[in-house]
Amino acid sequence: MWMWAEACRLLEQAERRHRQFFRLGDLGGAQLAWEPPVDIFEDEGGILIVVALPGVPAERIEVSIDARTVVVRARRQIPFGARSVAIHRLEIPHGYFERRIQLPATQLELGARELIDGCLILSMRKVR
Repeated sequence: MWMWAEACRLLEQAERRHRQFFRLGDLGGAQLAWEPPVDIFEDEGGILIVVALPGVPAERIEVSIDARTVVVRARRQIPFGARSVAIHRLEIPHGYFERRIQLPATQLELGARELIDGCLILSMRKVR
């Protein structure tokens, strides 16, 4: 019985990851979209958001902020896309992505924005 429960748990986890990385977006058509993973840290001074964006140049990343949401969007190109290559494995998501990150009910303003080692780091200060 425990093996069945473990198998069901693993299938559910795989399905969750699939939905996290590949979903049909509401982008005016059936355009494949993915959501990059994020880490969010908070202290008394603000919030630090780390968004994993391997292979996405800083100049292609769009960040918008409204009262309660940060939206990060861009397009990750397939490396070597212009050349004729055989793809043996393609696990890193590519194409259009958009990640909406809900913010706490605290007033925040964007401080630093950096792309370090394939991660977008957004520092948000609490406004007092």
